[in-house]
Amino acid sequence: MAQSTDADVLEELASLPTMAHPTVSPDGDEVALYYDVTGRNELHVLDVESGDLEQWSDGEVPRNARWFVTWGDGDRVFFHLDDDGNEQNDIYALTRDGEVESVLEMDGQVTIQDVSDNGETLVVGSTRDGQMNLYRHGRSSGETTKITDYERAAGGATLSPDGERVAFSTNESDDHNNKDVYVMDVDGSNPRNLELGEDGAESMPNDWSPDGERLLVSDNSADLGRIGVYDLESDSVEWYGEDEYEEHGTTFLPDGERVLAMRSRDAVAVPIVYDLETGESREFDVPEGVASLGGYGPGSVVIDDDRVLVQHTTPTRRPELLVYDLSEDSYETLLEAEYGPFDPEDFADAEYLRVDSDGIPETPQRAVEHEPYDELEIGALFYDSGERPSPLIVNPHGGPRARDTKSFDLYTQVLVSQGFSVLQINYRGSTGRGRKFVRELYDDWAGAEQGDVATAAEHVLETYDFLDSDRVVVFGGSYGGYSAYWQMVQYPDLYAAGVAWIGLTDLEDMFENTMPHFRTELMETYLGTPEENPDLYRERSPVTHVENVEDPIFLVHGVNDRRVPVSQARIFRDALLESGYEEGEDFEYEELGEEGHASSDQAQKLRMFELLADFLERRVE
Repeated sequence: MAQSTDADVLEELASLPTMAHPTVSPDGDEVALYYDVTGRNELHVLDVESGDLEQWSDGEVPRNARWFVTWGDGDRVFFHLDDDGNEQNDIYALTRDGEVESVLEMDGQVTIQDVSDNGETLVVGSTRDGQMNLYRHGRSSGETTKITDYERAAGGATLSPDGERVAFSTNESDDHNNKDVYVMDVDGSNPRNLELGEDGAESMPNDWSPDGERLLVSDNSADLGRIGVYDLESDSVEWYGEDEYEEHGTTFLPDGERVLAMRSRDAVAVPIVYDLETGESREFDVPEGVASLGGYGPGSVVIDDDRVLVQHTTPTRRPELLVYDLSEDSYETLLEAEYGPFDPEDFADAEYLRVDSDGIPETPQRAVEHEPYDELEIGALFYDSGERPSPLIVNPHGGPRARDTKSFDLYTQVLVSQGFSVLQINYRGSTGRGRKFVRELYDDWAGAEQGDVATAAEHVLETYDFLDSDRVVVFGGSYGGYSAYWQMVQYPDLYAAGVAWIGLTDLEDMFENTMPHFRTELMETYLGTPEENPDLYRERSPVTHVENVEDPIFLVHGVNDRRVPVSQARIFRDALLESGYEEGEDFEYEELGEEGHASSDQAQKLRMFELLADFLERRVE
């Protein structure tokens, strides 16, 4: 998208209707989804055959569509409700006639894991007692029973077809990297570790077969993620795939002889179907981009024996819903994307790049001196704004266990509309390339992965002579916000400004104040505890090196963030002030009320777009 002179372009981009969490009904006739076509996030139900869209809610569901919905029965949809984005969810139900009922209110965060076919039994995860564990809730009785009590988080639960057993994952190993699949009775009795993979690998249940005798599972013992089918009677597992691509399971099809899975290759994602008898697989025949099997829960994508729901997007095409027919390898569009005043060709496309990096860029290291790491090929996506010369936004992704893909990214298109080219980097630690690549980041936050980010930035500056090396900005959110802080203190010579959004600055404070399952599954898994590794926690905290900030930095944080508490931004702000930096001159600071860890709400997105564009216009000349 060329730089826009329309003063309303940010509002027009923020107002583009967005769908989220499409979920097929138990009978396959309807799809429940969040959709903000009215300007506010609302629950809608889409008829699969006619394409008719009906709005069920009227302001009862959250403004931010972070959390998924799931069907209880054919006339009721369960949803999560929190307080202004703080993710301390309770569970509510919305009926076809618009009635709202409270289903489960508990302290802490509550998330639906699975619902029985009749909508009567819910298995939920909750931090009520501290760590994330599993609970069974009877909707009619109103009784809630804790069914697991592990020190590490338990989750990924799925109910057997008869509702009598639960498959889930947790970790009882001394290896923090480990994750095992368990099966237990629905009352929490008789838990059994299926011991699928090697110790230190991660295994997850995906779905029960229709007869309840087998489990579709995913595991990364072989490095690349693979899928398998576990026979509960013989206690044996058969693995599928050729270890060529990262794959993870989704669901059994109704015949029980085929399964669906997702395959990752470079920055592309595509669904695949496996024939369990032959072991052969084929990819869905859809345009290159990201085609995902939407919804939550194993059966949430299955329409009938051969038709499944697919959400598809590319860098220039916004997400739309497809009905894919496996018998013919063809699809029809069920819900088209809305473009408002734009066309797909108005948006910048992504060029996929490969960059060799040893984690040590040419730019001097100012906070921590690292020796060269193993040289790895790092993938990246580059968006050309068309501006000449063009400033550059370096935009590391969050997670860190995530990756940037060839999908529509609204924030990228906002930045392009302001004349900035954008670089996204799948640094070591990103997903899609196996367990070993993910674990390159273990015990080394703010190490080689941040060098990969800077090296990729140097690469595009050398490759494209239209990029202005004096106008390079780093911008990221969550772990990307941590990266933005770190890039500003480690490689200040590379950047003219930085925007750190909902980012980490003090790792020990993060450990103490984040939610329990983030403490164990993120902080401990990657870094150990502050008691075990005090020097690492201190050295890799951006606030430790605050005096290295040389150019304007913008700190933005939601006050209701429970993943990365707002204390992270306040600590860095206070350290800047104590070091003699002047607010408004050397740095800018903004707390976002009624918002947590980012938001999909149109008004809240627009607020962030305007803050971002205003800072860049004033600070990057």
